[in-house]
Amino acid sequence: MTINSSTKVKTMTVAALLSALGIVIPMFAPRIYIEPMSFTLASHVAIFIAMFISPLVAISVSLVTSLGFFISGLPLVVVIRALTHLIFVTIGAFLLKRNNNILSSFKTSVPFALFISLIHAAAEVIAVSLYYFGEGQVISPYVLFMLVGVGTVVHSMIDFSIAGFVWVPLQHVLTIPANAKVRKL
Repeated sequence: MTINSSTKVKTMTVAALLSALGIVIPMFAPRIYIEPMSFTLASHVAIFIAMFISPLVAISVSLVTSLGFFISGLPLVVVIRALTHLIFVTIGAFLLKRNNNILSSFKTSVPFALFISLIHAAAEVIAVSLYYFGEGQVISPYVLFMLVGVGTVVHSMIDFSIAGFVWVPLQHVLTIPANAKVRKL
């Protein structure tokens, strides 16, 4: 399938709007911060929607939204965690590209969301472990696995659900090719 220049411009515009949203959300959304964990409501929505569109859009938006965490003044460990989003959105976007019907039913979308959330959590647990190890600090297993690990899975599933509900009507008004077809989540 050949993509014309008008479609490329529209796709870049959508990616830019998602990036802007991903920068603004960490700055203004309600946040709970329990070092090294931060829970910012809807902070993953832009990158999930980007993941629904394409791998390139997902990667671009993930990189730019990490900048949002940096400029919002969050601690470096949180910014590093945001950079790990690149891993799960890339995997998720390529899976959706191979099978764009994964999100077409509750029966297949929930396991997909859980799988992506587990990758998300594992990447953040590893990043936090390496960060504290590099700083010469010890982090308790409870904080690492419960707050960062389990907390990330829950946070990711909530934001994935929000993104799915936003994507259902949005996919019908966007005039760009997208990987994911969502009926209902």
